[in-house]
Amino acid sequence: MTTKHIGIVWNPSKTSREDLEGALVKAPSWSEGITVSWHETREDDPGRAAAQEALDAGADVVAAAGGDGTVRAVAEHLADAVADEGGPESGGSSDGPVAELAVIPLGTGNLLARNIDVPLNDLPGAFERALAGSARAIDVGWAEATLDGRVERKAFAVMAGFGIDAHMITETDEDLKSKAGWLAYVESLGRAVAASEVIDLRVSFDGGDAEEEKAHTFIIGNCGTLQGGITLLPDADPADGRLDLLVLNADGIVGWMDTLRTMVWDNGLKRLLTGGDRAESSDSTIHRRLTSLVVELDEPRVFEVDGDDLGEATRIEITVQPGAVRIR
Repeated sequence: MTTKHIGIVWNPSKTSREDLEGALVKAPSWSEGITVSWHETREDDPGRAAAQEALDAGADVVAAAGGDGTVRAVAEHLADAVADEGGPESGGSSDGPVAELAVIPLGTGNLLARNIDVPLNDLPGAFERALAGSARAIDVGWAEATLDGRVERKAFAVMAGFGIDAHMITETDEDLKSKAGWLAYVESLGRAVAASEVIDLRVSFDGGDAEEEKAHTFIIGNCGTLQGGITLLPDADPADGRLDLLVLNADGIVGWMDTLRTMVWDNGLKRLLTGGDRAESSDSTIHRRLTSLVVELDEPRVFEVDGDDLGEATRIEITVQPGAVRIR
């Protein structure tokens, strides 16, 4: 689709409008005939209102220029707009009038950008993809979490969950994060492991009966790769209409050695060498594919969606909206 109007939703804490304008005009497909509108995020709204402003202005491409929080909020609003137009969530198609999404990565994680190969540290390259890239429909996951008596419903384009990944977010030093980028998350890993104790869960998969589980880490993903090329969910495909689950219940050195063997060898090097087509589970690592689940926790745990800490959850309901957003 030829871009006629690009609406840029930008986070002023990540960059300046002048820097974005300078990068936009360096994109090879830039033309003076393209309409550009600018929509600034707010501290209390990382992108939903700005995304609607872009739609109201007539944008056929909404570019989320910021970190994972900005991208998540814009994708969430576009997915909601598709549902309102009678899209995938209500049995229709995502090929309607809702604008396409583009990602201009400016954060430390840039998780969705990494998973769909958007150029990093190259603003003109990211804008070129926004202007001229072909679009494909991707799924969006929805999490409805009970948090200290209140319920929040949030979308995620990459991953949601609790355990090591969530604790890495809450334990990461913000000063180090601003200086070292994603390497700051590595520094926090040891503290995250210590903070992730095994708890009892009750989980219902795809509308089935509740099953008893134990876990310290519970990750539901639409995409599988984290910073540094770490692949947590080797089967994850953001366009297959399903989500992928990783449950870790390692306890003690033996359990952690089993987890590392499964993740690094069975689902890493061995799979690469033999061409295995399904992620393997073990005594301490469970992989599963699903379209919905409900999990009840015996103890509250910090729950995150695409890097955003929502607070401590006691109940989480997950669903998938197939083909929710068309992304370049």
